[in-house]
Amino acid sequence: MSIGYKSDKIFRYFFIFTAIVIAIASVWVTNSLVSKLKEEERKKIETWAESVALIYTQALISEEDTTNIFINYDAFLTKIIEGNTTIPLILTDDSNHLFDTRNIHFSNESDTSFIEKKIKAFRKKHEPITIKIPISDEENLIQYVYYDDSTVLKQLQLFPFVQLAVVFIFIIISFVALNSTQKAEQNRVWVGLSKETAHQLGTPISSLMAWVEYLKTKDIDAKLLEEIDKDVQRLKIIAERFSKIGSNPDPEPMDLAASIQRAITYLERRISSKVTISTRFPDETIHVMMNESLFGWVIENLIKNAVDAMDGQGTITISAQQKGEKVMLDIADTGKGITKSKFDAVFQPGYTTKKRGWGLGLSLVKRIIESYRNGKIYVYKSEIGKGTTFRIELYNMER
Repeated sequence: MSIGYKSDKIFRYFFIFTAIVIAIASVWVTNSLVSKLKEEERKKIETWAESVALIYTQALISEEDTTNIFINYDAFLTKIIEGNTTIPLILTDDSNHLFDTRNIHFSNESDTSFIEKKIKAFRKKHEPITIKIPISDEENLIQYVYYDDSTVLKQLQLFPFVQLAVVFIFIIISFVALNSTQKAEQNRVWVGLSKETAHQLGTPISSLMAWVEYLKTKDIDAKLLEEIDKDVQRLKIIAERFSKIGSNPDPEPMDLAASIQRAITYLERRISSKVTISTRFPDETIHVMMNESLFGWVIENLIKNAVDAMDGQGTITISAQQKGEKVMLDIADTGKGITKSKFDAVFQPGYTTKKRGWGLGLSLVKRIIESYRNGKIYVYKSEIGKGTTFRIELYNMER
């Protein structure tokens, strides 16, 4: 694996780790504030409850009548909770008979049914606060205060989820922007490098072609000149391929089997004799719309990649089949195999397991295939120690 690919992965992991740390820290701070506010609200309710008990106690000691008790109670209660009008609460006796409520909006249901539901809901969130009012030396009047979180506290409790959503959206947008920028930069580098390579190859190729023509006029072995001419023509094709990267060469009707066979014929004399290449094609001719020169480059890259994976010995099987308007082309080898976690990584620029090379072969293959009519290439299956199958999906000419 190249240093550039490793660095890119490290940066991505660092970015994700940093975002997660920020999110966790933010949620922790918010939860701490929520806990403190909950405690403060409970203290306020307890203060209110103590005030209620105090009013009753003082009224009973002074033997005031019931009317004065409730007048004093309501006046003092209003004063106590004047700054806490957002905390819903219910005051009942030990039989759940309603005494008073604050900051609760009644629905169209009957009051009794509505209050019972509210009491159950409040009890699930907070233990009720008990008020003991001494009526005599042996008897106490028991009341309970049920309360809910204030509106502000409820909003604050939802805030961590909002934060996480914002962080998550931020991560997605950042990755999309980063990937778009990287792809745009990669495209500029690819196109610039390819055009420059084609330009630099042009002059020596033209010179070599002239020398071949000159040598043909001399008394030189014709077979030797034929092989030299083939290699020069090959260099011409390679230069042409590089010149087409970054442009949109017009696709043309192509006989799939014939094109693949031409690529195999060229490579068979240039790879190990211990590698066997077999083909399985249907009897009927399969035509696809593709630039043959670039498609030949794809097949050559995949075959070379398979040869490397097999360490120069094994079997490569190329098969094709039609499924409706789709054409499935499989290139299978008997090499080392690829772990499932690397199925996508092998197509990334810079990814390679070889000591030599830049790791651009499969990335180039992917670019060429996906530039034509929704073409796809992916690792169809792989098993460590048994081999790998790459699948190319194309559309036939009738689509």
